[in-house]
Amino acid sequence: MTRLDAHVTETTGTCVADVGPVVRLFEAREVPLGGVRGSTVHRTLPQRELPLVGAWCFLDRFDDEKVGMRVLPHPHIGLQTVTWPVAGDVHHRDSVGSDVVVRPRQLNIMTAGRGIAHSEISLGAAGSPLRGLQLWTALPEHALGTAPFFEQHTELPRYRAPGLEATVFLGRLGDTVSPATTFSPLLGADVTLDPGATATLRLDPGFEHAVLVLDGVLDVDGAPEDGGTRLVSGPLLYLGTRRESLTFSSPGGGQGTGGQRVDGQGTRFVLLGGTPFEEQIVMWWNFVGRSHEEIAAAREDWETRSDRFGTVAGHGSQRIPAPPLPGVRLTPRRRGVHG
Repeated sequence: MTRLDAHVTETTGTCVADVGPVVRLFEAREVPLGGVRGSTVHRTLPQRELPLVGAWCFLDRFDDEKVGMRVLPHPHIGLQTVTWPVAGDVHHRDSVGSDVVVRPRQLNIMTAGRGIAHSEISLGAAGSPLRGLQLWTALPEHALGTAPFFEQHTELPRYRAPGLEATVFLGRLGDTVSPATTFSPLLGADVTLDPGATATLRLDPGFEHAVLVLDGVLDVDGAPEDGGTRLVSGPLLYLGTRRESLTFSSPGGGQGTGGQRVDGQGTRFVLLGGTPFEEQIVMWWNFVGRSHEEIAAAREDWETRSDRFGTVAGHGSQRIPAPPLPGVRLTPRRRGVHG
């Protein structure tokens, strides 16, 4: 998915930190994607104080989007796009010849490397709900020159424990490993808890972790009255590093997506993690690089229709133009979360 919002001057980076276990809540911000249909997403990464979680550098949630998705061809460099539908189907085409439909609990992952272009169009009748996540991971420097490629995984491994099931779409959870290609140690899991269930997950203490609720209510490491954190759909809960386990409970009541009351239902959430990303990055529009010059060159290549990004079939000359570069030099931003 492209960033179509008007305010694209932010730059991100990190000078990491083994911050230790922390509990920080980061609210989602509504971002209008513009265009004729005027769709809106809820963005929880990057944040001013938290540019990345591991290599995860971007997280948009689109919920009950009645207007659908129509994102015309646009470019990427230096990242992987991860498309994870929750409800509704998305048609993906790209400049390496991919032409596929991704459905709920299936994974599209596109490695941009030195440059790729793609489009994403939702399917279904007008007014059909579309829910899901769009995530990016930053590629480490050794992978920036990788030739672009695309993978779709329609069957993904499940991690199971009493009262809990997790689809591991990226990386590893325990002994359950996703088949998707990654370039740094990562975790991306879609977890479902039964109503009233409590389960403890063993974690890699070298990772930092974060949680985003999709439906229902989630208690993390106990109920609020016992020192835990209660989380509903919307904000991102950042949990820092050096955690060997987390206990998750579904109290079975509270507010779900859109603020409606949900009683007697389970909880669905996404668990993200990865080793802290120690390279400084510059992120602007749809590009992840290491310098202002690298970003400016990518923009110029897209605007001049160079061969770098190729052509996405089926759209003719339609494409999304790059916004103007800001009037300041793009520089990395250091994270502001400390232990």
